[in-house]
Amino acid sequence: MDREAEEDQVITERGEQTGQERENDEAAAATHSTTGFDLGDKDTGPRQVKLKSYPHDTFGTQKRAFNHSWFEKHNWLEYSVNQSAAFCFPCRVFGKKIKHDSLVSNGCKNWKKALVIFGKHEMAQTHKDSVVTWKSYQGTSKQGNVAQMIATANVSEIVERREYLRRIVAVTSMLGRQGLPFRGHDEGEDSPNRGNFLYISPTSQNDMIDCCAQEVTSVIVSEMTKSKVYSIMVDEARDKKAEQLAVCVRYVSEGAVKERFLALAEIKSFDAQSIANEIQQQIQNYGLAELKCVAQTYDGAAVMSGSTGGVQAHFRRLHPEAIYVHCYAHQLNLVLCNTCKAVPEAVELFSLLECVYSFFSTSLVNHHKFMETQAKLGLTKTELVQLSNTRWACQLRSISAVLETLPAILECLSAIGSPIAVGLKAKLYKFSAVYALLMFQSILSVTEGLHKFLQKETLDLAEAFICKQAVCDTLKGKHSDAFATELYEKTKALCNTHSIPEPGAKTRHKQRKMEDFVLEATVGSRTELNNSDTLKRELLFPCVDRMVGELDQRFCSVDAGLLKGVQACSPKSENFLSEPHLNELAKHYRLDLKKEEVLVARNFLTRKTEAGCPPKNMLSVYNLLDSDMFPSLKATIQVALTVPVSSCSCERSFSALRRLHSWLRQTMGQKRLHSLAVMSIEKDTLQHLMRAGGPHPMKPTEPHHLQKSEMRF
Repeated sequence: MDREAEEDQVITERGEQTGQERENDEAAAATHSTTGFDLGDKDTGPRQVKLKSYPHDTFGTQKRAFNHSWFEKHNWLEYSVNQSAAFCFPCRVFGKKIKHDSLVSNGCKNWKKALVIFGKHEMAQTHKDSVVTWKSYQGTSKQGNVAQMIATANVSEIVERREYLRRIVAVTSMLGRQGLPFRGHDEGEDSPNRGNFLYISPTSQNDMIDCCAQEVTSVIVSEMTKSKVYSIMVDEARDKKAEQLAVCVRYVSEGAVKERFLALAEIKSFDAQSIANEIQQQIQNYGLAELKCVAQTYDGAAVMSGSTGGVQAHFRRLHPEAIYVHCYAHQLNLVLCNTCKAVPEAVELFSLLECVYSFFSTSLVNHHKFMETQAKLGLTKTELVQLSNTRWACQLRSISAVLETLPAILECLSAIGSPIAVGLKAKLYKFSAVYALLMFQSILSVTEGLHKFLQKETLDLAEAFICKQAVCDTLKGKHSDAFATELYEKTKALCNTHSIPEPGAKTRHKQRKMEDFVLEATVGSRTELNNSDTLKRELLFPCVDRMVGELDQRFCSVDAGLLKGVQACSPKSENFLSEPHLNELAKHYRLDLKKEEVLVARNFLTRKTEAGCPPKNMLSVYNLLDSDMFPSLKATIQVALTVPVSSCSCERSFSALRRLHSWLRQTMGQKRLHSLAVMSIEKDTLQHLMRAGGPHPMKPTEPHHLQKSEMRF
């Protein structure tokens, strides 16, 4: 059936309109024609009016009309009720230079050949171009124009990349805090262990680690800048084939004393001038040259502590106010070392302890027998402790372990029966040896608490000096006949338990051959420790006197006047808020201390004490004083708080270095090692940054290659 026949059939089937239908169509036509122009625009789209009956036109003997089913076949078609004509919406609205086309100009009214006209028009290139333009406009209306679409795509890409970056920073932070390795030894596709983090290149990974470390350091530098004064603590240690210099700082921030790790630098030259230059270089690198350095703390090495040619002397030429404080923890260690070296019996004792440890630790057979003997005797399993020249807490632990396991040691040595075992038992099986063990256990127990106390980061110089004096007074109390008698009786009771003869007691000796003898002492005259008076005079009193003398002599590296000024800032001191002593401290650091502030502060703190809120220490005094009311006095106390007591923070950084720079990570560069050390040692600061929103991955002042794409994140 051709199209004309189809149209005739549609007209025939439709039939005549009823009166009600005609009225409805006229009402709809009136609605569409109220504005005069009833075609669609580019925002509304084609106006496709669907009437139950359209106006008929006569073609020959047939009546023809528009059919609304044509809308379904041609979605671009629209109908004008006013003109009773069909139009092509995209060509009419979006078409360019279209002439002599009834669907564009006057509309199509030839309903007899409408489908043929529609088909030819639809195949025209101008129509196709108009449709494409129409669809593009529709897409632009929904998604925006090209610029808007590009901007939207950029925003989406920025959000996505920032999420990637946030995850990379989180993983980098976690591995850095825990001191875990990032990469694996073999990162090939077939490797079973390719590492912990492989999703960025090694260069980008180093940049990310460096960025995290810089953010941590920037927090420290910012706090130091607000504080305005700081102290520096430096120590050096051997790291494989390199010498590492750890630089730490101490300052007061937000009402608290803080000791922070600043840098880890490799030094090539080991003379005092080179080390001092490296310290100054680190200060300049972090922009701290304008701040006031009030103190410097090192260990007792000659290259560091030399008063004329040491690091402290070179550093004071650049920072005249920076007083030198010999690390109190190192000084206490030197006190114990020199005490033991000065008393021959002490030297023999600790040499014996080292031999006993080596005997039972180097041989697995001896070690297993030692542990089995402890179990057999019902003793708590205890390992012997190796001695250390730098950690004197080990000495006390070693002595305590020997005393606790003495029955097992003696029985094992007797059972083994080798020449070394016989010699060790002969030395231990003496009253004087047991006396020395108990004596050093008592003396070292007095200094053990001071060892731990001097390692506190918040400790101030005045409180450290008070505690040192308390230890001295306690040791002086052991220089008495009462303590000597008590120690002797305690030794006697322990020796009776293990059947060790008391000196002076007669014992039967059977004659032995020469090969059974063991040399017990060096050749030379020495007083025999065979009674209570001799042990007291030759062993106890010399050790106590030497230790007290060393404590008084060594803990005096700070000028006496400045030390009294620092003590005047502490409420535990007898000269608390003494104006002459405070003035001497303020004068050294060029502070203009106001007399009136000191007088008002005395009355203010007195009232606080009467109200039940007495200041407990120097830091509490600093926090009680208002900056506006007591500016010069508070600045003076801040300086006293900033002076460090020890360089233990540097020692702790070397402990972290051993974990980071293990033998499996020997190819690590110095810059990466420094950054990982900052992240690991200052893990609390890094964790705080992550909780606050994460470190900023880029710093505009740093020449990272990632900055080129900074705007994309």
